[in-house]
Amino acid sequence: MAGTDMKSICLHGPESTGKSTIGPRLAAAIGGRYLPEYGRDYAEAHGTDFTMADLVAIGEGHDRLLAGALATGPWPVVTDTDPLMTAVWADMLFGRRDPWFGAWNRLSDLYLLFAPDLPWIEDGTRLFGTWPERQRFFELSRAELDRRGVSYALVEGQGESRYANALAAIERFGIRPHLC
Repeated sequence: MAGTDMKSICLHGPESTGKSTIGPRLAAAIGGRYLPEYGRDYAEAHGTDFTMADLVAIGEGHDRLLAGALATGPWPVVTDTDPLMTAVWADMLFGRRDPWFGAWNRLSDLYLLFAPDLPWIEDGTRLFGTWPERQRFFELSRAELDRRGVSYALVEGQGESRYANALAAIERFGIRPHLC
């Protein structure tokens, strides 16, 4: 999809990989809108002892916000995760997912898959901090993108190079920053 036609970019991947830090900067750089992670707000309000019903509620909540952002712009909307990521949470927590996730189809035009190559930072809402858990989360995240057949690019690197790599990834898909 050409950059001028792109309505949404989703930041996808495990916890503590820089999505929430880079997302607002990317949106500002491309003149778009940033949509924060709904699941974080939900976890802060309800705790992290999730049930499958909680995960569906998170998916539905994020979908409502995404639908509103896509309807009003400005575009592209940079969204910090979406229900695909919540489906991966279901896989991590329960080894299965509710059928709602398979039926959900408001896919972003481009996904940026964030690698778990940053140090883990505990913030009270994160659950999977060991290296094996982080790697498994990453592999399940990538598998979900492959399964859905969406366009995506891997984002790696430390510090400012991570942001530069994310910006370069979206430029490869035809989106040019307004400022750097």
